[in-house]
Amino acid sequence: MNLKKSLIIIILILLVDQISKIYIKTSFILGEAHEVFSWFKILFIENEGAAWGTKLSDLLPISEPVGKLVLTIFRIFAVFGIGYWLWDIIRKQSPKTLILAVSLIFAGAVGNIIDSVFYGLIFDHSHGQVATLFAEEPYGSLFHGKVVDMLYFPLVDTTWPDWVPSWGGQRFRFFEPVFNIADTAISTGVGILIVFNKKAFPKEEDKKEAVADQNA
Repeated sequence: MNLKKSLIIIILILLVDQISKIYIKTSFILGEAHEVFSWFKILFIENEGAAWGTKLSDLLPISEPVGKLVLTIFRIFAVFGIGYWLWDIIRKQSPKTLILAVSLIFAGAVGNIIDSVFYGLIFDHSHGQVATLFAEEPYGSLFHGKVVDMLYFPLVDTTWPDWVPSWGGQRFRFFEPVFNIADTAISTGVGILIVFNKKAFPKEEDKKEAVADQNA
């Protein structure tokens, strides 16, 4: 896979990700949900932390604004690192599987970085109202935006039978997390690296065989 194809994948993911986020932000009130199917809902939430909503301020003795700033800066450095990795494997003509996976991860990381860096500057809040794009009174500042999530798949939504120890009578949902297109791209990229690990990272003898097949 060459650089042009990788850029096309990245740009398409970013467009779908940002269009969906801007639509949700300017059409839904925070916490509002629309059922598409019994097992799929559009649920608007905002994530101020890392994966699963974890905040640095919950783990370290720092304030929420400082924790948010540190997390955003860390993400920016991570994106530069992933971007360099992608450029390097394209330059080295690495396997298509690896380039595809890293392209997906990079696109997803950039998609969420855009929210974290800029959304606090261009939107007002969504509490009890639909947010306005390019609002006169934005809800945050540079590097203090919240990531917009909206995809919710409660594939199982039931109650544990009373006879089940400890959990009897309690509600059980699977799959609980709410996520976005960027998260999906990252998860897909990581999944490709795990499932197709041998294709993404072939051994030296496998590389020689692939080159020999191409030259045959």
